[in-house]
Amino acid sequence: MRPDSDVQPTTTASPAAPTLGVALIAHNAAGRLAQCLAALAFADEVVVIDGGSTDDTVSIAQAHGARVIAEPDWPGFGPQKNRAVAALSTDWILSIDTDEIVSPELAASILAAISTPGAPGVEVFAVDRLSSFCGQWVRHSGWYPDWVPRLFKRGAARFSDDLVHERLVFEAPAARLTGKLMHYSYEDFETVLRKLDAYSTAGARQRRTAGQRGGFGKALGRGAWAFIRTYLLRRGFLDGRAGFMIAVFNAETVYYRFLKLGLTGQRNDPT
Repeated sequence: MRPDSDVQPTTTASPAAPTLGVALIAHNAAGRLAQCLAALAFADEVVVIDGGSTDDTVSIAQAHGARVIAEPDWPGFGPQKNRAVAALSTDWILSIDTDEIVSPELAASILAAISTPGAPGVEVFAVDRLSSFCGQWVRHSGWYPDWVPRLFKRGAARFSDDLVHERLVFEAPAARLTGKLMHYSYEDFETVLRKLDAYSTAGARQRRTAGQRGGFGKALGRGAWAFIRTYLLRRGFLDGRAGFMIAVFNAETVYYRFLKLGLTGQRNDPT
């Protein structure tokens, strides 16, 4: 039977593929930024919140197609990362640091996760982060395994308002992705010293705001415990020289955090 010529074939439009945006914050991050951004070519959009860099951070980001937003007033890591998240309008958001590199396997896993319907309610995914310390990959010392939630559906998560050691806040359990997130956290000893001072200061400010108090005794005790926990309980000795250095770094960061907290309290107390 001849088909009716007045009847037109029905076409169904394919649903649009979910979009992926990457949120980064940066301040004088030129060292690894080009490598970081080159590995993000699979994303639909990249936003970089710049905290007033004086090196080539902005020009490198723009050269790789990222949208750069200047926010020189530093509110802390958590609030700054929330600014980057808010600047994106994509369906899914990946938050990484400028010294982290997405491996090809992880990139493929991310695209598969957002394109394929997973278990009901899964809106947050954790990645397997492997970190280096002064050129050595660390697999103990409390650094590995290190599953960190970084990929989430818009509106399903936000960062805490912590000045340092911020965390992603969400409700439903996070699923895990395959592939490594390579973290070049401490490239040299100068970076170690710089971060020790910055992290201990930010930690002291955060605890001061929360009403905590410090002092020499607390600084000494907490610092000693940080070394024992890292080097012995978390088997930092299996990482060799790097494990010992990390244990000392953790101990000094904690020691100076509570020492600065105590000294700040003395300056603010009336005499």
